[in-house]
Amino acid sequence: MRSARHTRAHPVGRTYIGRPYMRVLRPVLGAGAALLLMSCSPAGTAAHSPAAAASATGQPDAGHHVYVTNQLDNTVSVIDASTHKVVATVPAGTGPEGIAVTPDGRRAYVAGSESAKVSALDTRTKKIVATVPVGKKPTGVALSPDGSTLYVTNGGSNNVSVLDTRTNRVTATVPVGVSPVAVTVSHDGGTAYVANSGSASVSRIDTRTHRAVGTLPAGRSPVGVAVTPDGQFVYVANETTARVSVISTRTGKVTATVPVGEGVFGVTLAPDGKKAYVAVLGPGNVKVIDTGSHRVTGTVNVGPPGTDPFNIAVTSHAVYVTDQGAGTLTVIDPKTLKVTATLALGNSPYGVAVASSGSATGAGPEAGSVSLTRTGGR
Repeated sequence: MRSARHTRAHPVGRTYIGRPYMRVLRPVLGAGAALLLMSCSPAGTAAHSPAAAASATGQPDAGHHVYVTNQLDNTVSVIDASTHKVVATVPAGTGPEGIAVTPDGRRAYVAGSESAKVSALDTRTKKIVATVPVGKKPTGVALSPDGSTLYVTNGGSNNVSVLDTRTNRVTATVPVGVSPVAVTVSHDGGTAYVANSGSASVSRIDTRTHRAVGTLPAGRSPVGVAVTPDGQFVYVANETTARVSVISTRTGKVTATVPVGEGVFGVTLAPDGKKAYVAVLGPGNVKVIDTGSHRVTGTVNVGPPGTDPFNIAVTSHAVYVTDQGAGTLTVIDPKTLKVTATLALGNSPYGVAVASSGSATGAGPEAGSVSLTRTGGR
């Protein structure tokens, strides 16, 4: 257990604080084990078993694994989604942030913000098999739908590295806006969208030519980005304005602005595109936006202020939220919007991605549903 808090400067210019003090409240059940907590009401929690969690969600993500980067521990936690147990903790470079898993589930790519490298993790052996130099302060990562190309936002060099996952080599470097922190790829694979936190914009990259072909307007400090399955709208989390911008990709204009709360960060869409899930650090909750009406239709409290829900990954059966301040991963049932489990992880959980043999979904800038949509990025 750490006796002092750890800090690290973020590309946006803030200092983020790991708060390991919250972890001392969780008794250790065994080496590597995590205490599961079930939310009974807003006023309290009760312990429950993995079986109870599976029952509560109706159908757990059988065969899936959840991958979470622990930014200040320099590790990746690997979690069995059906049992909610940590099955491995893998060293993963310095300052791991965004993470994305290939569609076949064989590789996880991790952005090392302090090492200026991307690490490739073999999901079978749980070992790093390659490290690739990229730009300064890499944070967000996203894969093309076929998994052949990885896009990496470099917040310290104002560009995006394009990496061939077959060779693990950078094939292009694309200049974008100031302090890019998050990236997502359209479901047809034709466009990558990059949130530029320092220039209040979203860059569009043509994935065939690997060139920026224009920008979309956003609010101040856009730090998260996701695109609907039909490619018609981009959802952008604007940290400073506490709002989510909904942008038409056809007109290039903001069609709606959705207030969500102070400290908005990660945004991810459900596999069917009907809901957007937004992590809101200030109050410690997740907002649910109906993408048809562009209105908030639900709020899930994941913890008190200081929990800092950060990035989100979504499957048909679960919503996974990294809680940077609490050092935990929260699991939410998307049907009932109830918290079904809280798992103790490492120091400052950041990015999150979910994978099974044959499909992957990730989020986390800093990282998506069978297409890895992003991720938010700090």
